[in-house]
Parts: sequence; structure tokens; C-alpha cells
Amino acid sequence: MPSGEWRSVRLESGGNSLQGEVALVTGGGRGIGRAAAMKLAACGAKVGIMSRTEPELGEVAAEVRAAGGEALELPGNVLNQPDIERNVAEVSRVFGGLTILVNNAGTGKSAPFAKTSRALWDEMLALDVTSAFAMTQAALPHMISAGHGRVVNVASAAGLKGYAYISAYCAAKHALVGLTRALGVELAGKKITVNAVCPGYVDSAMTTLNVEIMSEKTKRPKEQILREIEAMTPQHRLFSPEEIAETIAYLCSPGARGITGQAIAICGGELAC
Repeated sequence: MPSGEWRSVRLESGGNSLQGEVALVTGGGRGIGRAAAMKLAACGAKVGIMSRTEPELGEVAAEVRAAGGEALELPGNVLNQPDIERNVAEVSRVFGGLTILVNNAGTGKSAPFAKTSRALWDEMLALDVTSAFAMTQAALPHMISAGHGRVVNVASAAGLKGYAYISAYCAAKHALVGLTRALGVELAGKKITVNAVCPGYVDSAMTTLNVEIMSEKTKRPKEQILREIEAMTPQHRLFSPEEIAETIAYLCSPGARGITGQAIAICGGELAC
């Protein structure tokens, strides 16, 4: 594709809608990151997958290749600047550029505010917003060189409203939404869009772990806690990583070129207004 041109290709369930694009997905070894890597590859993008967990990283890359896609394994930690710079450079070198960045790496931990340690606060901010800041700064020169780009930040419904006992996580995800909105405006003239997806509770390893922790702390059955979490949304369910990935892929598509600076809630009506 000539530099700076917007394509007018229709987004399909797979096909070639992202043919010629190069994506980097952080936290790509599991959950939303894995689903996003698979979906972007299915749409035709070449995908670099970054994760600290190398066995999972290899499994996801193998899945992409088995489905006919192109994948590059990028072991590394989003909190380590040399890892970030090395992996951004490597995916660009191998695939000939970088036009899509999905900032998915992150975590969530709970504690009453009075028991939230400075270490927990710093960890949430580092993993959930500073990592996206650093990854985006490293990727932007490649997008500017290509003449277009997409950044999708995986935030949370907790980036749009408050929840008890996760003040540090809420603060970090609100900051990520703020970063998204600011960059959406700043980069609009460069044909680079920046958006956030804000899921409710996802059927993932992180949710399973949090349910186990809450059960241990409150001495309540895990099944009861899970039902309470599901009841937070009018649809009374958890959300699948694959449906979050569908929205990520759309935001990366040519048809979404007019959408930027947005925080899109995927939470079954919990935040309906």
C-alpha cells in the first residue's frame, strides 16, 4: 500500500481486510491477547506476539501459523525498556514495518483502599498504563514512517466507572483511557487512530484467579462469587476474549478510520446511559 493512503477494503470475518499490515500484540500468550493475535492474523495481518511466558508464546504463534497466518515470537517484558525497543525493532525488521499496536499486557489485583500498599499501587500503574505509554512511544515512529497506524489499548469498564476494592486498578485504567483520548486528538492529523476497548469481566485466567482470591479472603464459595460478578451486567455473563478481539480487529480496519480517541465499553449494558 502506498504510504499515507487509506484503503477502502470491507472488513470481513477474516479475509484480506488487514492484508499488508503488521501488528504487535502485547500480553499475547493468553486471554484477550491470544484472541487478538489470532483475529488480526485471520484478517491478513502479520503479527508479532510479545509475552513474558515463552511456552504460551510458542503455542499461540504455532496456532497462528497452523491457521495459515504469519507470526513472530517476541519474548519480553513490557516493563523493560530494552525489551520494548528490541521487539519493536525486530517485528519491523522481519515484517517490513509496524502499523498496528495492541497494548493488551496488564493485570488486576484487589485490596481495600486502606490496605492498598504503595507497591501494589505502583505495580498497577506500571503494568496497566506506563507499559502502554512506553510501547506506543516506541511504535509511533514506524507508523509515522508508514503514513498510517492503529493503536488499540485494552482498558476496562473500570476505566470508565469506579468499583470498590480495586482503587489502584481503576486509577490505572482511567489513566489509560485518558492517554487514549489525548493521543487520539494529537495523532489524528497523522492518520493514526488511538482507541481503547473497555471490557467488563472476561472469561479469562485473571478473572479465575481473582475469584479464587476473593473466595479465600471471604470464605465464600467460588461459584457464589462468580454468579455475583456475572450479575453485574444486564446480560448476566462473562465476556469471551474472542468477542473483545472482534472489536479490536474492527478498530484496526480501514472502515474504522474515522474512530479515534474513543473508549468503547464491551460490558453487556452495565454502562448504558
